[in-house]
Amino acid sequence: MSLPTDPAANLAELIRCPSVTPAEGNALSVLQGMLKALDGTVERPVFSEDGTPDIENLYARLSGNGPHLMFAGHTDVVPPGDASAWTHPPFAAAIANGEMYGRGAVDMKGGIACFVAALARYVEAHGKPKGSVSFLITGDEEGPAINGTVKLLEWAAARGETWDAAIVGEPTNPEKLGDMIKIGRRGSLTGRLTVHGRQGHVAYPHLADNPVRGLLPMLETLLEPAFDAGTEMFQPTNLEITTIDVGNPATNVIPSEATATFNVRFNDGWTAEALQAEIHNRLDVAAEASRLRPGRDTPVAFDIDWLGRPSPVFLTRDDRLVETLGASVEAVVGQRPQLSTSGGTSDARFIKDYCPVVEFGLVGQTMHMVDERVALADLETLTLIYLRFLEDWFD
Repeated sequence: MSLPTDPAANLAELIRCPSVTPAEGNALSVLQGMLKALDGTVERPVFSEDGTPDIENLYARLSGNGPHLMFAGHTDVVPPGDASAWTHPPFAAAIANGEMYGRGAVDMKGGIACFVAALARYVEAHGKPKGSVSFLITGDEEGPAINGTVKLLEWAAARGETWDAAIVGEPTNPEKLGDMIKIGRRGSLTGRLTVHGRQGHVAYPHLADNPVRGLLPMLETLLEPAFDAGTEMFQPTNLEITTIDVGNPATNVIPSEATATFNVRFNDGWTAEALQAEIHNRLDVAAEASRLRPGRDTPVAFDIDWLGRPSPVFLTRDDRLVETLGASVEAVVGQRPQLSTSGGTSDARFIKDYCPVVEFGLVGQTMHMVDERVALADLETLTLIYLRFLEDWFD
């Protein structure tokens, strides 16, 4: 059986699998075939939870004595949207002008294809690594992230698996390969604010309490002043209001409630608990100072609900992992990558509880877009970077 050394061929096989989350779409089966060619052991655990779709995952390992390196990622992709808007069909893996088109090309089937190719080239040149390489691949990263990486890590750890380091192959480079390694991520916290009023006719406002009057100053106090000015390795904490709703289809009715949802991306100056306390304190002060109707003495009544589980902030300080990857990037592309904590969350937020983790993958400019695509030259370059890292890591 030939080894999967060609990243473009690997990626084409994966793109042709319509693995729109939560569907497996045969993508994990294709990946399993590649890893079997490398003499890896492959398992496909399925995890479930009430109210969420069952998710199939993949854990593979090439065993040896020595350090254990994890490569983590996901084969599920976001929906392509209107397929007719694409220059080439979203699951055809068409090649035009030196680029491969397809949903998942950069986020993140491309990263998986390159790491598989790099490992195959390593095995071809050196034999099995002087250590272990495992693949921790989920089908739930683009979904609710409940039956994926979190449970797969717990499942593997319960079987005695431990790791010395991990690379997540998400698209991390903003402009060109070699720009950036992600060594941490800001935390994420989502809340929903509900202000209570009294419904009534707009022509008789004295008989009602308009909750919008209370909501607006409360939102203002969440936006100003700034929570902080940033820290050494992180951007300033930022809160964005994402929805405002009164659930009111009528134009002549004062609503009884007004809600707003917000998300905060926070740096290492905060814990989720401390940030929740700060937000609640700001809202308490604004509610006490605000009124739903001029001349009334009752402060604004509100509730706040925290949605989902907060994602903690983290920073990887493992010098060997960061230095080895940085040197590998520089050796291939001729520049030292920036170490960054920018961007959104990823499954690295779960992996960091088990071992040091960094993120490095393709250029992310077209991810989630119509005509998502990757340069074939970038696939080869990323494969060379991963190969150099494997050689240096297991040296």
